Amino acid sequence: MRWLHTAKAATISVNLSLRSPEAMTQADLTILAEYLSNIPYFTPLTSGERHALAARAGFYTFDADEIIFLEGEMRSSLWIIDDGSVKIAKLSPEGSEYILHLLGPGSVFNDIAALDGGPTPANAIAMTLVTAWSLSSALVREVIERHPAVARAAIETLTGRVRTLNRQLEDLTLYPVLVRLARFLIAQAEDPSLSGPGITRAAIAGHLNTTPETISRILAKLQDAGAIRFDRHRILITDRERLRSIAVL
Repeated sequence: MRWLHTAKAATISVNLSLRSPEAMTQADLTILAEYLSNIPYFTPLTSGERHALAARAGFYTFDADEIIFLEGEMRSSLWIIDDGSVKIAKLSPEGSEYILHLLGPGSVFNDIAALDGGPTPANAIAMTLVTAWSLSSALVREVIERHPAVARAAIETLTGRVRTLNRQLEDLTLYPVLVRLARFLIAQAEDPSLSGPGITRAAIAGHLNTTPETISRILAKLQDAGAIRFDRHRILITDRERLRSIAVL
């Protein structure tokens, strides 16, 4: 669990219609096929079917702070992160950013647009140097039509996503920042996607709907309470039960 960099505003817009996918090696295809085996959508497929699917994917690289797509664009591909961190975010009319998801290697995003062929529901921005695969909406829907088990897995995944968003809404509505941050730190200890370069205090603040200054102040409170301690740029949970109590879990 660490944050090392100061977050910068995303300023580079990318038109993927003008960008060609990069060439993939056999090793790349093997890595993607392995990732696909861990994605609920594609676990019902055989190893051979996953390798065939991987061979039809596009491979892209994005610089830190580069926009992968903007909300409302017709970018209906399913994305799978190979390396790096990506934030899925929405902007308020006043320009404030709320981060819905912080994602890392192996994470999947833009499911909704990939499944219904519609516009993207939020912004996707690279927080670090990112490499990612892209599966077209047509390809994803072709697989679903051929494999009912994949369709069932997609439904289960999306319902799980809705439950997660409901929990986030509940946290934002019912609990103070202290509780929300304690819950984030517990989740961070369990999910590598929520740690590493790019997961700055500013990013956490955007995810918890607060300010970086508030995050710093509450981290100090958690340290004073004996729940965490700082080790250079890392945060270590020293008393998990105390932190769970603060998180009302």
